[in-house]
Amino acid sequence: MSEKSNVTRRRFLKATGGAASAVALTGMAGTSGAQQSNQQGSDRTLQLINSTMSTLDPIKATDTASGTVIQQVFDPLMNYPEGKIAVENLLAESQEVSDNFTTYTFTLKQGAQFHNGKEVTAQDFVYSWERLAASENSRRSYFILDSIGVRHQTDGDGNYRPGSLAVNARDKYTLEMELKEPFHSTLEMLSYTSFAAIPEGLVGDVQGYQGEMPYQRFATSNPIGAGPFEFDHWSSNNEAVVTRFDNYHRGRADVAGVRWSIIEDDQAAYTYLMNQNADIGFNEQIPTAQYDPSKVTIQNTDQLGRKSGTYGPVQNGETMNYLAVPTINAFYLGFNTSTVEKPARQAAAYALNQQVAVDQVFKGRGEAAYHFTPPRIYPGGANAYDQHAQNNYPYGYDETQLQQARQVMEQAGYGNNNRYQFTLTTYESTTWQEIAKILRDQLQAAYIDLQLEQAPFSVLLNRGRSGNLQAYTLGWIMDWPAPDNFLQLLYPPRTDTSQSDPLAYTNWSGTQAANQATQAWNRIQNNPAPTDQAERTRNRAYVQIEEANWEDVTFLPVYHRTDERFSYRSISIPKFGAAGASRQMYDTTT
Repeated sequence: MSEKSNVTRRRFLKATGGAASAVALTGMAGTSGAQQSNQQGSDRTLQLINSTMSTLDPIKATDTASGTVIQQVFDPLMNYPEGKIAVENLLAESQEVSDNFTTYTFTLKQGAQFHNGKEVTAQDFVYSWERLAASENSRRSYFILDSIGVRHQTDGDGNYRPGSLAVNARDKYTLEMELKEPFHSTLEMLSYTSFAAIPEGLVGDVQGYQGEMPYQRFATSNPIGAGPFEFDHWSSNNEAVVTRFDNYHRGRADVAGVRWSIIEDDQAAYTYLMNQNADIGFNEQIPTAQYDPSKVTIQNTDQLGRKSGTYGPVQNGETMNYLAVPTINAFYLGFNTSTVEKPARQAAAYALNQQVAVDQVFKGRGEAAYHFTPPRIYPGGANAYDQHAQNNYPYGYDETQLQQARQVMEQAGYGNNNRYQFTLTTYESTTWQEIAKILRDQLQAAYIDLQLEQAPFSVLLNRGRSGNLQAYTLGWIMDWPAPDNFLQLLYPPRTDTSQSDPLAYTNWSGTQAANQATQAWNRIQNNPAPTDQAERTRNRAYVQIEEANWEDVTFLPVYHRTDERFSYRSISIPKFGAAGASRQMYDTTT
């Protein structure tokens, strides 16, 4: 795996990034690329579609909608170039790692600027990472304190002691970080925008800083980073706009800016794309109801499994460029175990046929999921994933088992005269509503009256964090390409919705399976090194967590989505990789 090869010996790595050359771009809103072909690319704005966003603060954002904008505005030390999972240097010029894998020394690029004209220095990273660890606005403090495990002090209650983080500026361009113990995916994690730099003292939400602006202004209307685009404005239910930063350290972007129209309804998004008001669409913008697999023509499959070709003709008569990428993700039904009884959760698992869902509802735009860990990063790879699921999945591999669903409910005392009821909340998606309706109809035979409701994505997240969901649909897209990035959501203490910012909304505790998952996670945490022996221990523990989840059905995996991109043919944009399109920066789009 790539994270192991990155930290298996002492080395000094050089940056390899560079800006792509410019040609031409797509049309402005409401105007086709053909109609705009006489305009220069440098004057053109890339038109995209997004869903509701929650924040522009890199340490607070947990949703993809916010993250895709943040990715354009803020730069961390490292980056997944074009969403590929082999990291490269971004604001780091080079780095050195000690022989015991615990001390990282980064040399920063000289001359890189923030959007306010200030030069990026090591002290800016010290401040930014202190915010990540200590700010009350941070929802990712565990990234730096627990996952990477930067050395720090705690108080008597085990809370982080502000100012104790072992991150230091040795000089203006040299940043040093000390870990408590080795961690196998350090550079991969540092590529996440939570670790991005902002100017020192910009906001005053950590000790020692009054802040140059109020926090709310920074998080909603004036975020300042060092990325290829400067923030322009965000209207919460309308649009978000960024403009080209002329002094970007990798070179000036060809596009004048990026505008995202915020459209939550998938049919409205589809119409917007078909009217050529957007230059690019993804799965959500050509929703499954309008998607026709017979219109896909594959012309090339590369060594990463990415398929490229054309899609069309579409409703407006155009034939679009097409890209399909097997990204690292998992989409699932989550259950609040404190409000939905285990027999009902198991009955739902017996009733769901994942392969039918992929083939008939999602029209083949992915693969059936039986583990939460995606096949590409599952211990042993995709073949091991399939073999373990075929031999061990307890609820019917590629089949519906309604008799077993009825039986498990009858054993719990339910029947026609004593039916069970709970509510499944989906985000606004016709495909997930279809899945929910199929499950509702099947569970009728198992004495369960499933109630269905929809909620905007941001509302669903807020309700989940407060424990006000019984069952829900969500997906998880990799932050770093290792199983622990996914399975941290199945670590029971992080599912407690009475705590601030739980990772999952399942309140999983007090069962033998929950204890098994907790013990397995602790073994993962106790064996974090980039060594073969530690990796073998982690791999066994990963599988144990998957099996514990099978037992209690806290998450019911549904499918691993294939991410598709549909672009009008006046666009030239690099292929994105397994990290997903939300990790792609648009400075190389022409």
